[in-house]
Amino acid sequence: QLQLVESGGGLVQPGGSLRLSCAASGFTLDYYAIGWFRQAPGKEREGVSCISKSGGSTYYADSVKGRFTISRDNAKNTVYLQMNSLKPEDTAIYYCAAYRTTIQTICSRSRGLYDDWGQGTQVTVSS
Repeated sequence: QLQLVESGGGLVQPGGSLRLSCAASGFTLDYYAIGWFRQAPGKEREGVSCISKSGGSTYYADSVKGRFTISRDNAKNTVYLQMNSLKPEDTAIYYCAAYRTTIQTICSRSRGLYDDWGQGTQVTVSS
């Protein structure tokens, strides 16, 4: 079974940056599209970004477009989320998730497609 472990969260001031990592074990990430989701207190979990198997296609929610960048290093079995210009409204628990697919060039925004989830990492943006 694929296991995902997020790291890199923490407390940062508005305007600051963090890089989240999602390290996989159990299977190679070559077979999976990967997504980042977040959940703030009292709110539903929402999609932030995703990346296709090939890494050639990405998606970003409007709220993070231009500030966040998703990338993957299949050799290291790791996916990253670089978060710049952070805002207090970015405060949430961030989860990475994966689903196995044969399609190289698409990643899904649909939470229901993702079968494997990490435990989450807390990101707090506050002065």
